[in-house]
Parts: sequence; structure tokens; C-alpha cells
Amino acid sequence: MEIVRQLQGPLHAIFVPVGGGGLIAGIAAYVKRVRPEVKIIGVEPSDANAMALSLYHGKRVMLEHVGGFADGVAVKAVGEETFRLCRELVDGIVMVSRDAICASIKDMFEEKRMLATFLPEEHGSFKKFTELVGRMNITEFKYRYDFNAKDALVLYSVGIYTDNELGAMVDRMELAKLKTVNLTDNDLAKDHLRYFIGGRSEIKDELVYRFIFPERPGALMKFLDAFSPRWNISLFHYRAQGETGANVLVGIQVPPVDFDEFKSHADNLGYEYMSENNNEIYRLLLRDPEV
Repeated sequence: MEIVRQLQGPLHAIFVPVGGGGLIAGIAAYVKRVRPEVKIIGVEPSDANAMALSLYHGKRVMLEHVGGFADGVAVKAVGEETFRLCRELVDGIVMVSRDAICASIKDMFEEKRMLATFLPEEHGSFKKFTELVGRMNITEFKYRYDFNAKDALVLYSVGIYTDNELGAMVDRMELAKLKTVNLTDNDLAKDHLRYFIGGRSEIKDELVYRFIFPERPGALMKFLDAFSPRWNISLFHYRAQGETGANVLVGIQVPPVDFDEFKSHADNLGYEYMSENNNEIYRLLLRDPEV
């Protein structure tokens, strides 16, 4: 119903996952009444294809073995009434392999908009940037302080939004004199260069911690309110991980005399955290060997 109401333009087909057949039977019954020209196509795993075999043979077929990878549609037999409706209303069934399902999951997980913004290397820049992003959901963020650079290049990804919403955010950045480039269609950036940002750097008084951010609106701003601009953030790597929370690697420049104050802020924040300063890989990849 929502698809038909929201999509005002031409609609060729609707693809529906099939298990017992209830979902596709209900969608087909409605759509064929209001938009009979729209094709209804079922999608089944090749190792759980009870509906495809039933339609082919003209009667309900009981499977001897059912693949359980797509467990939500893993049934041995379709329903009697749903089969009757599907035989009358469904235009076809396509079958997909386990590899195809995995590839689609990966595509959906990685589908996002990728951008690059230049921030001045000064206290408070990160917080200002976050305010300009607004309510858009950041799914990944990479930044590393370089004391030799006047501006920092940050790479980040946001969830799927309309072109107008994305354009409005870019306009806000430009109005604040933060040059921003949309890299969504740049395969080199998405596939390779996004992983090369940063590197070793000689940063005075840097503490490196891992924080677990809760996946809720305002979690990032709460973190920044606790530490910025009191202390300079020298490293920030964030990637959303779903309901389990986000594992965030953070570098903060904290002079030794401020450590107790910093520790108090971290404890009061309420996020799980741990030090990584003695982690061997941090020293190998991110810390200047001469320091």
C-alpha cells in the first residue's frame, strides 16, 4: 500500500520474498486490484523454493530438505490459501543462490554517501562540523591530526538520504567556509584511498582510547561536549555497527597535569572505554617511531 501511494511514477514490478506465501499473497491481492498492470514477482532461495515448485507443478509441493541460510523464508510447504492466491495473482518467481543473498546484504550494508570536508586544525572544529551535519546519520568517520597542515581532510559517510538533503548539508558546509566534496561516485576513494587516511604522526601528549558509543541520536555530540574544545582531538575513527554500539578509536591531546580531570570526564560520560596507548599495533602504525 505504501509503495503504491508513495511512488507516483511508473511502477513496473514489485519483488517480494517468499516463505509460506502470506506476504506475497497479501501484496498481490491489493496491488492487482488497484494497479493491475504492475507485475508481482516472488523471490526464493534456490534451496528453499517450495512456492516455485508448487506453481510449476500446479499443486502444493512438500520439500524434503530446506536450506536454512535465509531462515525467515525456510519452509517445507506453502500455505493452502496462499498458494491459491499466488497461482492466480503472482506473475513469476525468481530463485537466488546463497552467494547472491550474501552479495545483496553486503551491497545494502555498504550503500551510503561518502564525502570529504576540509576542517581548520583548531580547537572546536570537529564540534562545529558535527553541528553542521545536523540530524543526518554519520555511519563512518576518519580523521588524523597533522601538525604540519593548516587544514585537516576528514572522510566520512552518511546514511542514505535524498539528493536534496545531501545537497543542503553540503551547502551548510560551504556557507561555513568548509570546503566539501561529494565522493559517492568515486570508486577509487571508496574502494582504496579511504583506508589510507592518517598514518604515523608525532603528536604531543596524545592519549588513545577506544570508546563504545551507544547507537542513539546525540551520542557523538554528548562525547564532544565532554571533551571539546577543552582538549584537542587528534584522531577519530568511527564506524556504525548496529544495535551493539559503535566501536570508536579516539586520540586526545591531554597534558599529564590534566589526566585526572580527563579521567573524571571520561568516567562521567557513561560510555565503556579502554586505553590503547600500549597497544603494539598503535605504536607500529600511528605513532612516530622516534617519539
